[in-house]
Amino acid sequence: MAFNEAFIPGATVVGVAYKDGLVLGAERRVTLGGFIVSKTAKKTFKVTESVGAACAGMIGDMQVLIKQLQSYVKIRELELRRPLPANSVAKLLSVILFENRYAPMITQVMIGGVDAKPMIWILDPLGSIIPDDYAAVGSGAEIAIGVIENGYTDGMSEERARDLAVKAIRSAIKRDVSSGDGVDLIYVTRDGVREETSALAQPN
Repeated sequence: MAFNEAFIPGATVVGVAYKDGLVLGAERRVTLGGFIVSKTAKKTFKVTESVGAACAGMIGDMQVLIKQLQSYVKIRELELRRPLPANSVAKLLSVILFENRYAPMITQVMIGGVDAKPMIWILDPLGSIIPDDYAAVGSGAEIAIGVIENGYTDGMSEERARDLAVKAIRSAIKRDVSSGDGVDLIYVTRDGVREETSALAQPN
């Protein structure tokens, strides 16, 4: 393993759309190689009153990126005098990432929002954007996505989506040493964004 790969922080981030909204989740561990830097890092973010995000990668990069996105969204909303749709927020983030392609931010991002229907967008450090109903990114993604695909159904309830997201993250935590120490969840519906934090986040 190359030095730069060894010292890029891992993570497990998942997103699951359900009947009336979507839930994004991330564990809380930050590592540097084999060293656990923090057990309380927050990787889920409220972008607007109707859009949430979750990130895997370098903590500093994701914090700066989300602050930039929040600022640009606010400016655009002032220009348009209306809230920016979720798909427009995702496309704006794609542009920001692409503009930094020669010195990319080391982070994978999920954007979640509800336009015509709940949708999740996955973006890589170069700004590639993929919409989906569910997804997983980070070093624990290979484990988490298998759990989600096994349990996902169209039109599922919020409770089932929440339990599935937590189950996927907990499964990844058992096998991925870069993931652990609790789960943060962010819910996005037409009524707004709300957050949940738990040291254990056991399914109900």
